[in-house]
Amino acid sequence: MMTEHDKLLAGEPYDYRDPALQTMIARGKDLLAVINQQPASERRAAALQAFFGKVGQRLVINGAFSAVYGSHISVGDDVFINGNCTFQDSNRITLGDRVIIAPDVKLYCGGHALDATQRFGVRPDGTRYLVTTTKPITIGNDVWIGGNVTVIGGVHIGNNVVVGAGAVVTKDVPDNTVVGGVPARVIKTLPPLA
Repeated sequence: MMTEHDKLLAGEPYDYRDPALQTMIARGKDLLAVINQQPASERRAAALQAFFGKVGQRLVINGAFSAVYGSHISVGDDVFINGNCTFQDSNRITLGDRVIIAPDVKLYCGGHALDATQRFGVRPDGTRYLVTTTKPITIGNDVWIGGNVTVIGGVHIGNNVVVGAGAVVTKDVPDNTVVGGVPARVIKTLPPLA
């Protein structure tokens, strides 16, 4: 039988209040408190390593950062995450190498049914719970995500991409492009990196 965590990662409906998931969330909150409150220190460096599923070299988080689990996030080398970013990592979030994320960026893996009657489930004891499904987010290498961008679960952003400020990315973004708008669309093609 699948655990609620297995269901979460498989994109199947899961119960957010599952005790094992709540333990993972509590661990993430404890580590985030250290990350957000400790300036450059050995304790903060250890918390970053423990929080993320994978951490590349030279990760910089400049200001407050928020995530749910942390362990679902993989970060490549030379990644810069500016302040007030939220990674709702109820599925895997993967950042490639040399990714720059501006302030106020939101990455949302979770979603709920369009049919309102399917948004809540009932446990065997009769209590109700919010039904959530998730999809991963993947961001390639050499990507710059502008301020106040929202990326929705299931999106793959290719390599050598610029996402303009305020964009809402709901579909995959091809390599070597600039995208912007709501919903985001290709604005310009970039030359491939050598």
